[in-house]
Amino acid sequence: MSKRDELIVKYAADLKDKFGVHVDMDLLTKITIGCGPSIYNADSSTVSGSDSSELATVKNNFLIKKLGLKDSTDLDIGITTIMDKYGQSNRNKYRVVVYYLLTKHFKKESAY
Repeated sequence: MSKRDELIVKYAADLKDKFGVHVDMDLLTKITIGCGPSIYNADSSTVSGSDSSELATVKNNFLIKKLGLKDSTDLDIGITTIMDKYGQSNRNKYRVVVYYLLTKHFKKESAY
């Protein structure tokens, strides 16, 4: 099993255990591949829910550029909702999991 496949299994377990969602493995795999080499770096593979610049990056680079959403307060609300569900005390908010949840939240699976 490749390192990427191991990470996908870890992300799927995180989604199932923490959120109780039925994971669309095809979508999860596409999002993981879309994140590129950042998933292998300890810092870039996670999202800091308390860092406003990090959340702005998620909004601009993922929601607006990748998913094609228009900039609005709905995007900020969506990010806040996902971060609250993940839990502020949870230090390991995996970027792929956050992106997966945001993709589902905004119903933009078609972007992949």
